[in-house]
This record gives sequence, C-alpha cells and structure tokens, in this order.
Amino acid sequence: MIQFAATAEEILHELATLRAADAPTHGGKVLSYVYDSGLAALDDLAAAAMLAVQPLNGLDPTTFTSVAAMERDVIAFTRELLGGDEDVVGTVTSGGTESCMLAVKTARENFRGQGAPRLLAPASVHAAFHKAAHYFGLTLELVPVGPDGRADATAMITAMVPGVALVVISAPSYPHAILDPVTEIAAAAQAKGIDLHVDACIGGLVLPFWPDLPAWDLAVPGVTSISADLHKYGYAPKGASVLLTRGRDRQRAQYFASTSWPGYPVVNPTLLGSKSAAPLAAAWAIIKFLGTAGFAELATSCHRSTGALLETVAGIEGLAVAGNPTGPLFAVAVDEGVPEAGRIDPHHWADRLKSYGFTAQLQPAFIQSDGSVLPRTTHLTITPVTESRLPELQQAMIQAGADVRGVPGIDPHQVLGPADGPMAALLAGAAQLPRNSATARQILGAMGLNGGGLPSAMAPVLALVEALPSGVTEWLLTELLAELLEP
Repeated sequence: MIQFAATAEEILHELATLRAADAPTHGGKVLSYVYDSGLAALDDLAAAAMLAVQPLNGLDPTTFTSVAAMERDVIAFTRELLGGDEDVVGTVTSGGTESCMLAVKTARENFRGQGAPRLLAPASVHAAFHKAAHYFGLTLELVPVGPDGRADATAMITAMVPGVALVVISAPSYPHAILDPVTEIAAAAQAKGIDLHVDACIGGLVLPFWPDLPAWDLAVPGVTSISADLHKYGYAPKGASVLLTRGRDRQRAQYFASTSWPGYPVVNPTLLGSKSAAPLAAAWAIIKFLGTAGFAELATSCHRSTGALLETVAGIEGLAVAGNPTGPLFAVAVDEGVPEAGRIDPHHWADRLKSYGFTAQLQPAFIQSDGSVLPRTTHLTITPVTESRLPELQQAMIQAGADVRGVPGIDPHQVLGPADGPMAALLAGAAQLPRNSATARQILGAMGLNGGGLPSAMAPVLALVEALPSGVTEWLLTELLAELLEP
C-alpha cells in the first residue's frame, strides 16, 4: 500500500527535480506550446491572482460572484478587440479545444436541416474540430487547401450544400500560419443561412495589432462565432480561452441545463462543471495590467522578430518559408528550387536546431483527399521574449542549416526497413492485427519507442508517421502517450 508522509520541503524539492526535466517555458528556447511575454512582472501578477481565487469553484458564479465579474470584463475586452457589438456574447473556457468544441456543439443544436449535420472546413483546420465532430456526431468534410495552405474559397463555397451545420476557417491556421479568406467565405455562408466560425485561437489576441490585414473577425458579416485563446497571445497560464458568439438565442444552445435529478440545478455554459477560477483570474489580471496599449506593444515586438526570422530563413540556401504566413508564426519547408545538394530537409534542420538549444515543432507531410501533398515542415511560434534571443536564434538557424545541407530527408517508404524484413512484414498486416495494448507495445518495442520515451532525433519518428496509415499511427501514438502516464 502506498503511504505518503513527506514534508512540504521534501515535496517541493521533488517537484523542482521533476520540473528540471521539462522543456524551458521561459526564455524563448521552445518555439511552440509556450507564450512568454518576457515580462516577469506579468508572471508574478498572474501567480498572485491565481492564488487569490484558488479555493473558488467556477461552477457557480451566483455563489462566487467574483467569477462572473471577471468573466464579464474578459468578454467585454475581447469582444471589442475582435470587432463585436452588443449582440455578441461569450464564455471563458478551459482552452482552445473546448472553445472549438462548444462552437460545434452550438451549431449542431441550432441545426434545422435534414439528416446528419455536417462540419465543413479546409484540410488545414485544427484537429480540435476533428475531435468535436467525433464527440458530437457531425460528419466532417475537409476541403483540400492550395499549395500555400490557404483555404480554397471557391471549393468551400461549392461544398456549402444542405446539411452543412457549420463552416470553420482559420485566422490563421496553426500548421502554416495562413489567414483564410474570411470575408468571401463568410458572405457565402451568410447567404446560404449557415453558421460560420473563425478559429482565431492562436491569432485572436495578436492579429488585432498586426498591420495590413484584410478583415477577419466579428466585424465581417456572416461570422457567427470566433475563438481566441487567452493562454496564447493573452499570456495567461493554461488554460483559458474565449468563445464569442453573435446572437443570444444562438449562443444559448451552447449551454447544458438539467433539473432532472434531486440535486442542485445544473446549468453549464462549458463542457466542464466544477472548474478552477485560477486561469480566468490570471487572464483578467493580465488584461487589466496590459490594456490595449500593452498588448499592442508586445505584438509589435513579435512583428519585428517574425520579420527578422523570415529574412533569416530566406537567406538560408535550401530552406523556404511555407506559403505566405500571417502573424507571429510560420513553417519552414525544403526549397525545391535548388539542386538536391543544396537542399535542407526541415526535419533534419529542426533536430540539429535542438542541439543548439532551440526546440521547433516537426510537422509531417500530409496527403489531402484529392491526392495533393502538403510537404513536411517545421513550425516556429514567435513570442515577445524572442526579440531578446534573436542573434542567438538566427545564428543557430543558419548553423543548423549548414550542418544538414544536402543530407537527404528520411524516405518514409524506406524507414520500415527491407520489404521482406520483420518490421515491414509486421506492419503490412497491421490491419488484421488485434488492436490491443499488447500488440501496440510489441510494435513500438520493435521500433525502439516504448519504455524509454522518444529518441533525441525526431525526424525518424515523423518519417514513420508519414509512412504508416493514419489509423495505425493514431493507435500506436495513443499507446505511446498512455504508457507515459501509467504508474
């Protein structure tokens, strides 16, 4: 039987030891997942605000009225920032995935068509919408994007047939930072009476301050909802996001309410019932502290750094920026326009960049439903703290490129070994294998991926993702991640 009786000092020491193994959340070394403002005072303020509301339960703002007051302030701020009027109402959620799922749930509840409701989106849409369609029983229809990753407005509009409950587009998309043609697609959706959601989870708190953008937010007619993450460029701790919806009657379908049990009436605007008020309090405090001018100043820093890094990539022979990115993020691909000896595989480049202290995010090649292929890329997210690291990061990017220039990318068709080898034979029959934990562990073990975590070089892992059918990859990755959490 497990028995714990450690002192506070011992517990905190153990926690510090565990944290020492984490990727650094501050300092600009990790170019995804974390959003460092570079302002220590902001972190201190957020921590103090979270501590102040630690005992509260956000389930019931009629009992803990501070929760309602803070949420009203956050919604008012983001509504004005994102072009909403008094007809726009909103909710603070636990993160972008919950905001996206609630937007889909709302559209499903309001759907008045025949048959199973459909969710229409470009292939670049965030996987949260795959999850939402799966959870809420919508048919997901993905429309291929152009070679630059941008939603094809004509194809999207053509696909707006009866049965579509919601159209989703991105501002910008996460993989390649592409701003979809919001005005054109929203106008068509409005004309057809279809709700349209703008996924601005990553861009919502920074694009309002980005120069020279076409209209993309709630000011665009036809946009019926928008999501924006407070824990991204709102610099709040995880997890806090905002979902704004046009029209009170439309938004009320987001709620779940029940008095059909002998306990207290349950009325939830979110998927969570009991929930911490801490991320909300931190986001509220940061918004009060920074104000519009403070957010604009941090966005300007991001803009300078992003521009400088785009120029750096342009100067590295063998690499190219994917598409025409918008906002403080972009993806890097191989430059197919140079001879093979001068090309740089973006996955080898990312692995080498990590050896210089910077962690970027590898993204596999993706085959669309029309057979076209979006090439493998490496994703970088830029934050205000990046500016203090620019010379070091630029030099690392250049040197990493020089180190792996001409090194062939890993061929996904060869990564499994010889066609008559044990790994290829095992996976050739994967469709007939029992989908259980033991079989998955056997395969992962043969790949050298179970028990010891992921290897230091991620390019071979991403090549496996490209080589295997998505259903097999998802099964194996589920087991790999589940193993990490098992005692």
